[in-house]
Amino acid sequence: MYLFKNKITLENREILDKYLGSYEYKTSGLSFSSLYMWRNINYFSWEIFGDYLCIAGMSQLEEDKEEPFLLPPLTKTGFYEPEGLRNSILEAKKIFEECGFVCTLRLVPIQIMEAIKAAFPKEIHIIADRPNYDYLYLTKDLIELSGRDFHSKRNHLNYFLNHYDYKYVPLTSAMAGKAEQFIKEFNERKNLTGHERELLLMEEVAMKDVFHNLEKVGYDAGAILIDDKIEALSIGGNLGRRTVTVHIEKANIEFRGLYQAINNEFSKNVTCRVKYINREEDMGILGLRKAKLSYNPIKLVEKYIGVFKADL
Repeated sequence: MYLFKNKITLENREILDKYLGSYEYKTSGLSFSSLYMWRNINYFSWEIFGDYLCIAGMSQLEEDKEEPFLLPPLTKTGFYEPEGLRNSILEAKKIFEECGFVCTLRLVPIQIMEAIKAAFPKEIHIIADRPNYDYLYLTKDLIELSGRDFHSKRNHLNYFLNHYDYKYVPLTSAMAGKAEQFIKEFNERKNLTGHERELLLMEEVAMKDVFHNLEKVGYDAGAILIDDKIEALSIGGNLGRRTVTVHIEKANIEFRGLYQAINNEFSKNVTCRVKYINREEDMGILGLRKAKLSYNPIKLVEKYIGVFKADL
């Protein structure tokens, strides 16, 4: 269900970019590349209320349960003014309630949460959203893998480099068919059932669209070929002026060290432009958290949930 008037499209990107680009939000979800990629899975829609652009979404993570949410309002001026911000959120909240939903703010960066608290000093309860903290890394660390902390990663990468002939290439829309086949085979190896399989198939559809629009959206994308077949790929997008977010990274685990290789090669190919790489959140999945921590992030980028106290 789309709550607001406008959907995320390539045609209205110029409007969205004015708001997304005016402020260093620093969180993975607040970029056009991310919003476009997951626009249909999360039913993203937007509307401008006063001086702010508000984006509503609908979580699909739980079976048979719709969980609507409001992303932090986006500013076009680069500043947040309490009274205007308050009015914009209240207008968005009214639409949520008219549709029979509670309005909850999610994925809010700490600096915007402070602005929201100033706009609602007594009405909003703040909750730290640890499963959605982003993992931020120095690009050079992911390239060099130097020091004792990266010993295991270097071993896996060196094994791959010493045992396989491969080629790292930019992933383009001309390769969409090969990329789609890779994703299909990757998902089949997981052998999931029920709601987990439904989510995987939804992602597969989203990826198909992305593969055909890599250049139009401006994704950073690369693939590792072994015997001229895609066995790993990575897709990211710009986040502010000095960061690239990795939205998708998948590799065939039958090749030891391939995950380390695609991470390393992707980092090498964006290092001339960015100092940092954001590898998004762990969603509270313990195995994913362990994997992300194993690359020694320099920072966890905090995100918060804002709940109106009357709704608690």
